[in-house]
Parts: sequence; C-alpha cells; structure tokens
Amino acid sequence: MIAKNIDLGSIATEQRNHKSEHIDDMSSLEIALLMNDEDQKVAPAVRKAINEIAKSIDVISDRLRHGGRLFYAGAGTSGRLGILDASECPPTFGTDPELVQGLIAGGHEAVFRAKEGAEDLESLGAEDLASHSFSKRDVLVGLAASGRTPYVIGCMRHAQEKGGAAIAVSCSPSSPIGLIADIDITVLPGPEIITGSTRLKAGTAEKMVLNMLSTGTMIRLGKTYGNLMVDVRATNDKLKARSLRIVMEATGCTRNEAVSALKKSSGSARLAIFMLLSNLSADMAGKCLDEAGGRIADALKMIDTGKARQR
Repeated sequence: MIAKNIDLGSIATEQRNHKSEHIDDMSSLEIALLMNDEDQKVAPAVRKAINEIAKSIDVISDRLRHGGRLFYAGAGTSGRLGILDASECPPTFGTDPELVQGLIAGGHEAVFRAKEGAEDLESLGAEDLASHSFSKRDVLVGLAASGRTPYVIGCMRHAQEKGGAAIAVSCSPSSPIGLIADIDITVLPGPEIITGSTRLKAGTAEKMVLNMLSTGTMIRLGKTYGNLMVDVRATNDKLKARSLRIVMEATGCTRNEAVSALKKSSGSARLAIFMLLSNLSADMAGKCLDEAGGRIADALKMIDTGKARQR
C-alpha cells in the first residue's frame, strides 16, 4: 500500500533528536539518563502555554457550570490520555460519568489495541462527536501531538459547527487543529529520543495539560475545599479512610465526630464538613450549600454575612 503524501519533515514531533542518534549503542544507564534529561524539558515547555491553559480552564468551568459537558478526542496515545483523564473525574471529584468523556479513533477496542488507520478520516471524528449529541453548551478538547490528525480535525469542525467551544492541544506550532480552535494550547518539548514516538515527551506534555484542565476546572466548580477532595467517592476501604480523614482535616473534629457526620450526610464528605463547620442540620446544610453553588467557603461566608436561609 502506498502512503499518502504527508510532509512529515514539517511536523515538529517528527524531527530527529541528535542527542539520541546512537541510542542503540548506549548502556541501559545512559538511555535512562538521556530520557530523564529530555523529560526535564517538558514542564518548562508547558509553562510557556500557561496563559492558554488558564483561559481554557475558564471556558470549560463556565460551560460546565451552565449545564455543558467536556469531551476529549484523540487517536492513539492522545485518545488514551483523554479517556484516562475523563475516567478519573468521577472517583476523584464525584462527577457524573457523562460530564467528562473521552473519544478515541477506533472506539473502545482502540484503547487496548492500536488501530492506527482509524484516525485517517475526518468524517469518523464528526460522527463520533455527533453520536453524543454535542451542542453549543459543550466543550471539545482536541488532542493530537502532531496537530494534524484527521479524526481530531473532524471532531473540531463538528464542535464549531454546533457552536460549542473548541480547544486544541498539540506539540507542533501552527498546527491544523490549532488554526481551527478557539484556544490553541501548543507545547513544544522538542524531538523525541525515538523519532516520532509521541507517547514519550509529547504524551507527558499532553498529560500535564490535561491534569491542569480537569483539576483547575473542578476547583473552579467547588469540587475541593482548600486542597481537599471533598467530593471523593468512597467506593473502597482506602477511599472510605480518605473521606474520613478529609472531614477530620477540614474541621479539626475527632474521628467519632467525623464518622457521625458522614453517616448523617449519607457519606458526603462535603456535606459532613459543612455540617460540622456551620452547626447546621444535614437538611439545612444541604440547602445552604445549594445556594452557594456547592462551594463550602462561599456557604460559610453566606452564614457570616447573614445571607444564608434561616433554619
């Protein structure tokens, strides 16, 4: 089969790293040291895109606050990273699984077994996003290290046709997805030690950006109290212990008091914390939190200023 005429030489992620030209003659220690040296270039590269990342957090949190959803879309490593980030939001922040979703070229099977040819059609991206009823309230984050993946381009174009927000994350300047996007997050960590293997530095860069986008959004939505995960879902023994500790850390209460408050709040660390800090019943504490958009700090301020509802 003859490959299509794609100019890989113009793509940043396909450039050759001269430091690793003889990597096959290196010792295991030399390989590990070189990889570690190269990885240290990722965080500074992400820092250069910090303004675009912050703007994206604002856009995503605003859309989600008003009933929208967040979609990640990518192929190969990029798609898997999006699915990973989406799948971690429910247990970490107590979100509905539909709130943050990941799409990958080739569907569910491509998460576990590479289906590289699935990325070559824009129409498949548009169809996948359309199947989730993407609307003007939603946000799409298109992930493509090269910035030119047809599947992702199709998703981006469909998102904009529907009036939704479209954000691009790539590791190549002036990329096709970046030119389509409302916000272009371009991170340039440099050539990979194995030419074109974007699961390495580019993948690390994408993961760092996704960490910021989802975590920053959830903080803005009140999913934390300080740096505590107040909406953690206690679905196993470790998470139950963490939930108990979170309540104790946030309020300074005893273990018995935390256990009692969690029982009264049906296991909600957020509600248990606010009950203990406000001395309100579970019912009234819940109503006050609702008035404050779920943010404990804001609910406490409402009580201090006399704006909370009376018991």
